Amino acid sequence: MDIHSFLVPPSETARRKGPHDRIVMSSRVRLARNLKEAAFPGWAKKPERIRVLGLIREAIEALPEMQDSFSETMDTLSTLDKQILVERHLISREHAAKTSGSGLVLNRDESLCFMINEEDHVRMQALRPGLQMRQAWEAIDHADSALEKKLDYAFSPELGYLTACPTNLGTGIRVSAMLHLPGLVLSEQINPIIQSVNKLGLAVRGLYGEGTEALGNVFQVSNQMTLGETESAIVERLEKVLAQIIEHEENARASLLEKKPKMVYNHIGRAYGILANAHSISSKETMNLLSLMRLGVDLELFPGTERSLVDELFIMTQPAHLQKKHSERLSADERDLLRAEMVRERLLLVNRPVVKAPPSASGELDKPEK
Repeated sequence: MDIHSFLVPPSETARRKGPHDRIVMSSRVRLARNLKEAAFPGWAKKPERIRVLGLIREAIEALPEMQDSFSETMDTLSTLDKQILVERHLISREHAAKTSGSGLVLNRDESLCFMINEEDHVRMQALRPGLQMRQAWEAIDHADSALEKKLDYAFSPELGYLTACPTNLGTGIRVSAMLHLPGLVLSEQINPIIQSVNKLGLAVRGLYGEGTEALGNVFQVSNQMTLGETESAIVERLEKVLAQIIEHEENARASLLEKKPKMVYNHIGRAYGILANAHSISSKETMNLLSLMRLGVDLELFPGTERSLVDELFIMTQPAHLQKKHSERLSADERDLLRAEMVRERLLLVNRPVVKAPPSASGELDKPEK
């Protein structure tokens, strides 16, 4: 089966709605599991990985919620296919590097995804738009319980589920949310917030997880501890922290509009101006400018423009998605030209931002921007 004919179109993905989706772009709950009496993938020989892949893949495909799913081994997917899955946040960058002996099973609406023989024998994840941690947890817990009846998991009464990395030992759960936080970044409050979140035992990472940059003012917040706490307690604790971050972001946006409206309008207006007129633009710059335009849509500075337009461009302007639109192999410079052309065309019907209230006469534009 062709992965591209299976994947939900970006325009449809961008229209998905969820609670607090102005700020929380998506919620994810992931579980790491391994088979008893089988070597971890990093230590297993190829025949052993292939054997484990067959066992787990068959069990996953038999789940009722995985009927009509996409199921393939990683060696049958091209490098471009894998990168597109990474850009959609459906697989990890580490899994994209896998070949023979590893696999992927993805359900039709992309709400459940199973990576087989990544770092662990199976890493299963449930994805939901907006803030839906509990719903994601219930979905993956149901799938995990069904699989546990078919597969003999590696489990210790003292330590819990055994995993390849000690940081996942115990519950094997990783609960995370992808947050759009331009208000905290513009108001220079993001670093204190990150430090506070870290003190609570949570991790803050970039757009593609550990070791990546927070492009487009998008941050991933997740639990770090998986041992000594129940799954539901971890989900509840993260929900409470996310509620506080959402409140801080909303307050930051309101405060910026009240105290520094010209600075906000200037950032958003410049972002729109570059995106609507540039003839060459990098992926990184596009993400950062689209973030500001998304903020402008949320602040109702672009009447008649839906946030889904910006969210679709977030997906379509990434390198692999852009490459997929063109049959010939593109250089980085060629991608920059085509990316700018795509964005210009999509913004033709979007008018320049409208300032809703007269700016205050505070003279703040005379101050140099930091």
